[in-house]
Amino acid sequence: MIYSDAPQSVLNFLSYKGTIQGRSVKTVSEYYLDLRYFFRFVLKSKYQDKYEKISVEDIDFSDCTDEDVTEVTYKDIYNFLFYLQQEKGNGESARARKLCAIKNLYKFLKNTYEISENPADKLEAPRKKKKLPKYLTLEEAQTLLASITPPNYERDYAIITLFLNCGLRVSEMAGISLKDIDPDMTKLKVTGKGSKERIIYLNDACRIALKAYLGIRPNDIKSKDSGALFISRNRNRLSVKTIQWLVYKRLKEAGLEGREMSVHKLRHTAATLMYQHGHTDVRVLKDILGHEDLSTTQIYTHLSDAQMQKAADNNPLSGLKPQKPVKKIDTDEA
Repeated sequence: MIYSDAPQSVLNFLSYKGTIQGRSVKTVSEYYLDLRYFFRFVLKSKYQDKYEKISVEDIDFSDCTDEDVTEVTYKDIYNFLFYLQQEKGNGESARARKLCAIKNLYKFLKNTYEISENPADKLEAPRKKKKLPKYLTLEEAQTLLASITPPNYERDYAIITLFLNCGLRVSEMAGISLKDIDPDMTKLKVTGKGSKERIIYLNDACRIALKAYLGIRPNDIKSKDSGALFISRNRNRLSVKTIQWLVYKRLKEAGLEGREMSVHKLRHTAATLMYQHGHTDVRVLKDILGHEDLSTTQIYTHLSDAQMQKAADNNPLSGLKPQKPVKKIDTDEA
């Protein structure tokens, strides 16, 4: 059984996340790994004599009991976060992710009446440094598309066009099947996080690129991947890793591999271009990107230097110039 080394209370939580809340296999696996690490630390701290010569990473998770889980205190969690920062060098994001797993577990246990108090309830997540998303400018996006050459020209051009126009996640791109494309090629169905489906509307650039690719798409596909849209040279569905590789390759060929560019940055680029140049409402952008929370989308509402300069220039006081000061008259002299 998967995750069979976890205590029953943790297994119940993972099952709830996967079956009831519909979290993806990857998300549930990340919860498991973070919780396993936490409870190994708890065991090391709680039974110091037993684990004196064993590192946290080498402790057997199956040693953890439901009693160990329910006896965790606020101090245990705080000490774990301190350990991650001081001993393991984990940054804000890594610590916040692990705390999120712990908080979710104990919220579940309280809701199922396995504990009366949530030990993680009052712990605040480490503050993350807010960074604006990196993205390609309009000119750089045009350069990337223009630089694509054979082999695999039509396929790679269609993939990058969809990234730049639709803001897809790489997992969504890899999961597209032929049946997901509307017959008149105006809409595309994608499956996002948590197996949630949404409809993407295709513009002319996407339709033209897809038609060109479908015209040369190989037909001798292996049966299990016969319905896949994007096909590899081995006649399989393109994997996430392969799509990442081909995008890195195309960015390098275009001279755009610097500035920490990645596949996900093409999603940032699409959102930024739609907001800055297409004047797309942020609430519409939220639905296009498949975000659950509007606050997630609002990172794309950063303004370009030109827009900020224009805003400053449009200030009604921007045209005022300093006047020669009027000499004050001394009333005693008058």
